[in-house]
Amino acid sequence: MSSTTMSPLVRSFVAHFGEMGSRWGINRTVGQIYALIYVSLRPLNADEMAEALEFSRSNVSMGLKELQAWRLVKLRHLPGDRREYFEAPSDAWEIFRTLAEERRRREIEPTLSMLRNALLEAPASEEDRVAQERMRSMHDLIELMTTWFDDVQRMDSQTLAQLMKMGSKVQKLLEFTGKVKVLSGGKEAR
Repeated sequence: MSSTTMSPLVRSFVAHFGEMGSRWGINRTVGQIYALIYVSLRPLNADEMAEALEFSRSNVSMGLKELQAWRLVKLRHLPGDRREYFEAPSDAWEIFRTLAEERRRREIEPTLSMLRNALLEAPASEEDRVAQERMRSMHDLIELMTTWFDDVQRMDSQTLAQLMKMGSKVQKLLEFTGKVKVLSGGKEAR
């Protein structure tokens, strides 16, 4: 890719990533900037991104700040050049881990904190007691998922890929050892 034009392949990826970004909670511009950086052969500066994407320099700067806050791009300086260049990790697993950790920090941890505080309250009524039971159930599920997430985060990419490829084989193994219950029509079955 030259500094000013994108191949049809790259243009298609960048456009799609921008559209998907809005479904993932980031704006289209940020998604397109990230996609361009991700597929780039070399680190890019903001002027190159603005020209290739036909965005204003200020939009690119704001998008880069957001990507840096999410720890999805790394700032680089090239010898003899005062401009800032940006690159993204090429390992998709590293990107997944970073996104998952950031979402946890921004969304899951505040929810757990709120639930912990709510569970410390003395229920003032039967309605509050039932509400707390349901909150405890939600808290316990989120805690369990967080513990699982911590275990997964410690796995290397190859092990994690092998685990994911196992898919339903894990359920079959648990069924074989008698440690799984399958939901059938909304009711638990053995």
